[in-house]
Amino acid sequence: MSFFGGRFVWGLILASGLAWVSVIAVAADPEPVAAVAPVKYTEHQNLLYWLDADGKPVDVKSVADWQKRRAHILANMQQVMGPLPPDSNKVPLDLQVEGDAVDTPLFVRKKISYAVEKNVRNKAWLFLPKSGRSPRAAVLCLHQTIGIGKDEPAGLGGSPNLHYALHLAQLGFVTLAPDYPSFGEYQYDFKAHPHFQSGTMKAIWDNMRAVDLLQSLPEVDKERIGVIGHSLGGHNSMFTAAFDPRIKAIVSNCGFTRFHKYYGGALKGWTSDRYMPTINSVYHNNPDEVPFDFTEIVGAFAPRPFLASAPVDDSNFEVSGVRDVITVAQPIYTLYGKGENLQANYPASAHDFPADARQIAYRFLEKALR
Repeated sequence: MSFFGGRFVWGLILASGLAWVSVIAVAADPEPVAAVAPVKYTEHQNLLYWLDADGKPVDVKSVADWQKRRAHILANMQQVMGPLPPDSNKVPLDLQVEGDAVDTPLFVRKKISYAVEKNVRNKAWLFLPKSGRSPRAAVLCLHQTIGIGKDEPAGLGGSPNLHYALHLAQLGFVTLAPDYPSFGEYQYDFKAHPHFQSGTMKAIWDNMRAVDLLQSLPEVDKERIGVIGHSLGGHNSMFTAAFDPRIKAIVSNCGFTRFHKYYGGALKGWTSDRYMPTINSVYHNNPDEVPFDFTEIVGAFAPRPFLASAPVDDSNFEVSGVRDVITVAQPIYTLYGKGENLQANYPASAHDFPADARQIAYRFLEKALR
């Protein structure tokens, strides 16, 4: 189902500096962990220890040890983002098709709406490929900061480099491109919904409902669901995958750097209502005070395949901070015996998703999910 010739793809991989392997294993879910109280870690650049009940560091020597640290990471993320609502808060999806479907030789595109919480619905573009067998792999496609929201990944506007929901549908994936709250057709006043402490947690919840929707479709293999996003969509993908192990492969393009290297360590950009206001109100925009970092988020993915696509001239997210994250998280993947599942690509571009980087990302998802 791929349009990438083997020689061409390998040439792109070598030119971009991506350390690739011939096969990416579809990893088992991370072990489930019980909810725990937050535990304060004073630094986040070493994942090979956890803190016991007395606050003493204990070496991580096994996956069971790591699960203790991972539980602390998820608890600390919720300190900043607010609590993840329980499954009991879910309402029926009530999937509806809006208007007429668009029928093309390769896929059918439908605009749909569905309930994400009581009295709140979201809209999305759903692509259903025609060729190949069902059920098939699916990819949740999350957009950047752009007024048209879901229309950009669906190929209906914005940058052609960011039409990844369309591109992946052409490759045979079921794809779903929803609106982030307050973008596109999703009118949302964050202050009017205080049960979500942050826009980030609201988006995580909505994305998990999107995974619910994908799993409900007969065309989708519910065990083969990935996520991809650029910029806002890049870190939105990561935040969601940290909490939802049903997401089996993750691609983040221009989505992150470690907090100390974000605009010199000033975190104001993360503090709007759409993100995490407590980074300002509680943690004083100080990366030394924020109780988690992207090193820990990436470690929390293990052993699931993760690709960081990080252009070297990205003015939003310092590339050296991405390299730091990959280096720090690598031992956790190695602990699982899945070191090859953690990948990074550093294309020579600015804050964008150029063709060579997209092709590497699509190939990554093909190997991870098929």
